[in-house]
Amino acid sequence: MRKFFCAIMMAVAVVAVAEVNFDKYFDGRALRVDYAFAGDSVKQEIFVSEYVSLPKWCGRRVNMDTLLLEGTGDVVMRSLEDGKKIYCQSFSTHFQDWTGTPQALTLKCAYEHVVLMPMPRNKVEIEIRLFDFKQRPVTVFRHEFDPKDIMVRNLASVKGPETKALVASGSPEECIDLAIVAEGYTKEELPMFYADAQRMVDELFKYEPFKSNKHRFNIVAVGAESAESGVSEPAKGIWKDTACKTFFDFLYMKRLIGVVNLRRVNDLLAAVPYEHIVVLANSSEYGGCGVYNSYDITPAHHAGTLAVFVHEFGHSFGGLGDEYFYDEMYTQYYYPDVEPWHENLTTLCDFQRKWADMLPKGAPVPTPPNPNQDKNDYTTVGVFEGGGNQSKGVYRPAFNCRMRTNTVPDYCPVCRRALQHMIDYHLQPM
Repeated sequence: MRKFFCAIMMAVAVVAVAEVNFDKYFDGRALRVDYAFAGDSVKQEIFVSEYVSLPKWCGRRVNMDTLLLEGTGDVVMRSLEDGKKIYCQSFSTHFQDWTGTPQALTLKCAYEHVVLMPMPRNKVEIEIRLFDFKQRPVTVFRHEFDPKDIMVRNLASVKGPETKALVASGSPEECIDLAIVAEGYTKEELPMFYADAQRMVDELFKYEPFKSNKHRFNIVAVGAESAESGVSEPAKGIWKDTACKTFFDFLYMKRLIGVVNLRRVNDLLAAVPYEHIVVLANSSEYGGCGVYNSYDITPAHHAGTLAVFVHEFGHSFGGLGDEYFYDEMYTQYYYPDVEPWHENLTTLCDFQRKWADMLPKGAPVPTPPNPNQDKNDYTTVGVFEGGGNQSKGVYRPAFNCRMRTNTVPDYCPVCRRALQHMIDYHLQPM
């Protein structure tokens, strides 16, 4: 009887860690689904804009049916033949940020969102959901996809902009593939772009865990040419004709620079192996933006550029939350009865699944204010109040961190661990 019980438990364990057979369900190409998220603060809807076929899938081939983070939305692909979940991905989007703005009270808007998935061999059902600020699904959209549909736009023969390899560590199957796209650089300025992109890469790999995992990344610079030099700044009445059509003052926030034409940016990358995107903007203005599993954009020539880039990459790649706070935000993003999906923020609702195991023995939760605290202390792990733009009710793991300020020299230990988990999630079974 005991042997029988053990056999059952072993079988359950095997099922729990069984990987999706990639070659059984997918043909090696990538499916790009271009969505439109539309609505206002009350009601949101999801629409399919277009299906696109790319020549090679460069995303993960492990943990295909498992999410590491919740995000503010997710997508699930299921085989219609056997009902099995064969791929899933979580993400964030500007659309949910917009639904929390005053403008969304009176205006309906639509935002683009692009999801990359492995191309299925046969028909599948795709389900995509968006969550509210309490992580509750507010809209769910299901649609069938047939890889033989004649309306799938095939970009296999498209010739994109010139490229330059900055880090070449292996095949897309073995590595995480990152594309850095030029924005606001004219043809004559592309040599400057490649130098700027190299500076960003050199800076990123000074930080752990990226430094120890450089051999697990491929990074390519994409020399997209802009007709005009610089980036649009609506508050100054400046509109530029640029490759990615980005602009400052996004969501009416001065230092937020956004990418609204996500389909355009992804079209520029059709001939490039990629799964993560950095847009490098030819500007000396201060600003930036990082959207989990969507993109990171950083101005290239501000004095704080390198620090901003590392911060925004923490958002876009690692799903890390902001650890600063202003208390002047219109929207409350975090609530006491909901644990944030970011690994570096907690409301203490379910703190045990965050960094409780990293606290020094006997450390108080929350950590009381210390007037003698070194303002750049990023190594002491605690539970410090203030984070996610809220001074009360949200807690961060260190007094300071690269996810809080530009002056601190590194990520805190909790953020480093979260980033390592993300790297591993891409490349090895969990």
